[in-house]
Formats: sequence, structure tokens, C-alpha cells
Amino acid sequence: MTPTARPLTRGRINEGTRPTAAGTVQGRAPGAAPAPGHLWLALAVLAMADFVVILDASIVNVALPSIGRGLHLSQGGLSWVVNAYVLAFGGFLLLGGRMADLLGRRRVFIISLAVFSLASLAGGLAVNGTLLVAARAVQGLAAAALAPAALSLVTATFAEGPQRNRAMGIWGAVAGSGAAAGVLLGGVLTNGLGWRWILFVNVPIGIGCALAAPRLIAESRAPRAGRGFDVAGAVAITGGLGALVYGLVGASRAGWLSPRTAGSLAAAAVLLAAFVVIERRAASPLVPFSIFRLTTLRAANIAMLLTGAAVLSLFFILSLYEQQVLGYSALQAGLSQLPLAITTIAAAGAASRLVSRVGVKMPLAGGLALFAAGLAWLAQATAASSFAAGILGPSLLVGAGLGLAFVALTIGAVSGVPGPQAGLASGLINSSQQIGGALGLAIAATAAAARTTQSLASGAPAATALTAGFRLAFLAAAAFAALAMVTALTLTGRSRAAGTTGDIPAHAEEAPR
Repeated sequence: MTPTARPLTRGRINEGTRPTAAGTVQGRAPGAAPAPGHLWLALAVLAMADFVVILDASIVNVALPSIGRGLHLSQGGLSWVVNAYVLAFGGFLLLGGRMADLLGRRRVFIISLAVFSLASLAGGLAVNGTLLVAARAVQGLAAAALAPAALSLVTATFAEGPQRNRAMGIWGAVAGSGAAAGVLLGGVLTNGLGWRWILFVNVPIGIGCALAAPRLIAESRAPRAGRGFDVAGAVAITGGLGALVYGLVGASRAGWLSPRTAGSLAAAAVLLAAFVVIERRAASPLVPFSIFRLTTLRAANIAMLLTGAAVLSLFFILSLYEQQVLGYSALQAGLSQLPLAITTIAAAGAASRLVSRVGVKMPLAGGLALFAAGLAWLAQATAASSFAAGILGPSLLVGAGLGLAFVALTIGAVSGVPGPQAGLASGLINSSQQIGGALGLAIAATAAAARTTQSLASGAPAATALTAGFRLAFLAAAAFAALAMVTALTLTGRSRAAGTTGDIPAHAEEAPR
């Protein structure tokens, strides 16, 4: 199948334009033949950049004790090293995706990648906690534009069908293995070179991808970029998502009924309601609600919300269980998750071919079923479980499920999306993952702490009490994955063999609101 855009070889954007499934692509001369080798190099650049974004959400967790000792941070201060990134990332994703559509996806990709790299350098050089937290917040802001810009560029570069599904298989392998790889790389770098290198490692990768992008990736943007920008909607959705993520990430510490949590969630509800009102009246809405007519897009975002809740809970709780109960070092905890990462990559490669043959629904539901089963198996852990008996088997099951599910979710989230809304669709699926992750982690951490406290009060040894809490958290994550599977079975529309939904043709213009 012929790709919809050819990578640039000279970096100019005035050599002719043509409309494609993802909007206007610039830099391709009329009648020019595509260069397939460059297409896959372009995918490598985009996937590597997205890998760094995903990596950074988890790589810091293993290094937190070292950061605390190095910068003399309290437990509360350490939580903001993680939360500052998550808050900025989750709050600005929709805005970042729409900016990519309007300002140019390649342009936003390169600028945000440069900012991300500079913020990583600043964080690695930080001499106190305040500077580190500020650098992490800037990283999150840049990632909020980088992630949807990268995914929408994949959509613009590869034609819908088997070729895009193959590209999404690679993309899903990167996304599904990123969190596990973050734990592994975090342990290796922290033990070998020190915690600052978990941030320094981003700099050469980011610079290399930014320099390669102009030659390998064609510019594309929505053809209606001149219609204006919905400032009121942008403020409302960014504030609403930011307040929602802020309330969720602090709920496990402050309490669900605390003034901080209740106030944040109430503010989020008000701002998100205001956003809906604004969008229905806006001439050029930030989020045209017509996009939600795509049944598979709706299902993919709901399923991703629930899957994100399970994934973030899994890696957070598993790392704590291994280090606090089984006595693993940071490096051992990272290495223990290598089988999971390898299985995820292998399953993602198979998933792209499977989606091309049977569509999105069954690979998604099957992957989520395996994921839920693996989490339920982890919930049988004891304070004396060995790696072979208690972790390896469940990890292989979880990895296979994640590889299948992430590929199917990503394809479902962008299949059939009108060209002008490619960045928006990418921002939506990323937002669903981040909000789901914050929600799931808040619930899992609260449940684990409550069960551990209850067990300690009844006289159980510390290791046994901690294990009881972690087992409950694993069960909560399994419940999220099971709900995601039900969503996939009941809401996903019938799919053609190419993995599309059939709701709206990929070349369709934006439907009337």
C-alpha cells in the first residue's frame, strides 16, 4: 500500500503540498515516489522520542531514594519529583495535540523535543529539590506536546490498513515496554552512574531525534489551521485536567475526603463542565465533539483509561513489593522486569499482523484478558515468593497481554479519524492513559495502605502486612483490566480486516457538529 506522505530529504516545506488522511502534508513534490526506507527511519525517530517520554514517567521511581539522599528531600518532596511530571503531562495533552494539528506536527515535535532535552539537562544539573521539580514540570509540558505530535505524524506518514498496523505494532511495542524498561534502566543507571544520569540519558537521544526529524519526516497540519484557536476552551480543558490529575495523584496521601482532594476534584468538575459548554458554542472548537461518533475511538479511549489505571498500578506496586518485601536492590528490581518487557515487544509485533487480519476487537479483548489474568496471578504472591514461582510466570502473561492490547488500542484510537483531527485523537488517547494511570495509582495505593495498616493492627509481621496490601492492589489492577476487556467486547464496533472501524472514512473532512 502506498504511504500517504514521503519523508523529506532536504528539510524544506515549500516544495508543494497535498491533502492526505492526516491533513495537509508539506514537503512532497507532486508525483514524487515515496522512499519506503526513509519511512521506517522516520518511524524509528518518532518511536524513540515517544519511548523517552514513556520512560521518564517510570525511570525516576527506582532512583527516588538516591535523589532524596543527594538533595536532602523529604518524602513529600520526593513525591513531587514524580507528580510534577505527571501533572503537567496529563493536564496539557489535549492542548498539545491540537497545537500540533494547527501549528504543524513536525514543527511541534521538534520544538517540544528540544525543550524536553534541555529540561532533562537542567534536572540532571539541579542542586536542590526546587530546581529538580521545576525541571520535571517543564519536561511534562514538553512531553504533552511531543507525544501526540509523534503519534499523529505516524498517522500522517503511513496509510491506513496493513502498513499503518505494522507501524503501530512497533509503536505499541515501544509504548507497552516503556514502563518496564524505565524500571530496568533506572536501576542500571542509578547503581552504575548515579541518579543524575536517568535525566542526562535523555539529552543525546533528544538532540539526535530533533536533528534527524527535518530530513526524515514530512511536515503536516490540519488544512483549516487559519480558522482560529479556541483560547477559552484551551484554558478550561487544561485547568480541568490539571485539577483532576492533581487531586488524584495526592489522594492516597491526603485522603479522598480531605479538603485538598475534594477541592481539586470539584474544581475539575466545574472546569470540565465549562469546557463542554464552551465547545458547543465555539466557532472553532478545540475538541469537535463529532470525533466521538467514531465508536471504536470511544471504546479505545475508555479501555485505555482503564488499562492505564492497571499498568501504572502494576509497575508501582511490583517495584515496591520486590524491594520492600523480597529485599531486591534497585538493579535487581529492574532486571526482574526484563522478561515482561521482552514479551511485550514480541507480542506487539504479532499484534499488528493479527489486527490486519481480524480487526481491533478480538486482539484487544484477548490481550486485556491475558493482562487481567497475569495481575490476578501476581495477587497470589507471598512474603516468601521466589522470582521463578511468584513473578516470572505472571510477568510473561502480563507482557503478552500488554503487547496485544496496546497495539490494538492505538490502532483503534486513530483508525477512521478525519485528517484535521489526527493530533486531537492522539492527544485523547494519551490523556486517557495518563488520567487512568493517576486514578488507578491513587486507588491502588490507598487500598494497599489501608490493608497494610489493618494487618499491622492485627499483629501481622511487617513483611506479611505489606504483602497483604500489595496483593489487594494487584487485585484492584486486575479489576481495571477486566473492566477494560468488557469495554472492548461491548463497545468496539465491527472492524474490517484492515483494522479500521468503518465509522468515518479516513479521508473524510470534519463532520458538522
